[in-house]
Amino acid sequence: MKAVVRRGAELVDTEIAEPVPGEGQALVSTLVCGICGSDLHALHYLDHMIALTKRAGGMETVDPAQDVVFGHEFCAEVLDYGPGCTGAIKPGTAVVSVPAAFGPQGGELVGYSNRFPGGFAERMVLTEAMLLPVPNGLDAERAALTEPMAVGEHAVAQAPLTPRSVALVIGCGPVGLSVISALKARGMGPVIATDFSPERRRAAELLGADVVLDPREQSPHDRWEALDVPATMASLSTSQLLGRSIRDAVIFECVGVPGMIQQLIEKAPPTASIIVVGVCMESDSIEPSLAINKQLSLKFVFGYSPEEFAATLHEIAEGARDVAPLISGTVGRSGVKDAFKALSGGGDRIKVLVDPRRP
Repeated sequence: MKAVVRRGAELVDTEIAEPVPGEGQALVSTLVCGICGSDLHALHYLDHMIALTKRAGGMETVDPAQDVVFGHEFCAEVLDYGPGCTGAIKPGTAVVSVPAAFGPQGGELVGYSNRFPGGFAERMVLTEAMLLPVPNGLDAERAALTEPMAVGEHAVAQAPLTPRSVALVIGCGPVGLSVISALKARGMGPVIATDFSPERRRAAELLGADVVLDPREQSPHDRWEALDVPATMASLSTSQLLGRSIRDAVIFECVGVPGMIQQLIEKAPPTASIIVVGVCMESDSIEPSLAINKQLSLKFVFGYSPEEFAATLHEIAEGARDVAPLISGTVGRSGVKDAFKALSGGGDRIKVLVDPRRP
C-alpha cells in the first residue's frame, strides 16, 4: 500500500507492506488524517522525544532508525477484522479511535510505532475495542479533529475553573483553539485569546473567544483590572481589605516555547492558575520566588482520557463544538512534505489534513 514514511529526517512517499489485523484488531482504510505539531517535531527530533518519554516512564514503542508512518489524528473506514473480534461495527462504517493499539508486544501508539502505521498510510490496523463509530453523518474532516480537540477538553477539565473565572489563552494554534472551544462549550467567559497570526485570531473569534488580541499591539495582561481581577499584589490586598468582589484568572499556555512560563509568572495576576498545555521540548528556567510571592498555581497537562475523547466526538457531532475554523486545507501524499515545511515555518495555517488515498 501507499504511505508517507519518515525515513531518517525525510518524508518519503513509498510502498510499504499491507497491515494484517491480528487478534482483536480491525483493518481500516484511512479517510483523512491531521498533521500534528508533534509530527513536525518528530520528523527531526524523534530520538529526543523518545528519550524524554523514557525519562518520564512512558512507553517506548518506536525505533527512530526504522521507518515510521506518522498520523494519529484520523478518521477511517472499517474494512475487515482479525480473529477474536465481535464485528459489531460493520464494514463501511466511518470510525475514529484513541491512537493506541495493542499487540503481542503490548500497547503502542499508532503513528509512533514501527508496527502500527498511522494515518499517513492508506490502511491501518486498530484495536477493535477502541473504535468509535462517527455519528450523525459527521464528515471525515471534522471527525478527524476529535483527537486534537480532546487535548483542549482535557486541559480545561483539569483547570480549577469557577463561574467567576476569567480565562486567558496564550496561542491560537490547534491546541489553543481546542482550549477555547472547550471553554465556550462549558459556557465560560470572558475568554481572552492572543496570537500573532491574523488567521488564527479570526479562528479564535469564530470559536467564541470574547476578546482577541494581537500581542504586538496590546498585552492581554492590561485587561485584568477591567475584568475585576486584581493585577498586582497591592491591588489584591486593597481589594480584600475593602471587600471588593473579585474574579480569578486561569491562564492556558498553548505555545510551548522557552521563556513563556517565566513570562507568565511575571505577568500573571496574583493567585492565578497557569495551565501548561503547549509542549516545550527544550530545557527552560523559571524564578520560583516570583510564583511563590504571587501564590500562583502551575499545572502541566497532557493528552486526554478515552472518556474525554468520546465526549469530544459527541460534542462535535452534535454541533456543540465547531471545528471547521481550524481546517486550513487537505493535501494528498505528494503535498505532505510541503505542508510540514509550511506548518513548521509558522504563518496562518492551522490544521492541514492528509488524504493518503490521493497521490
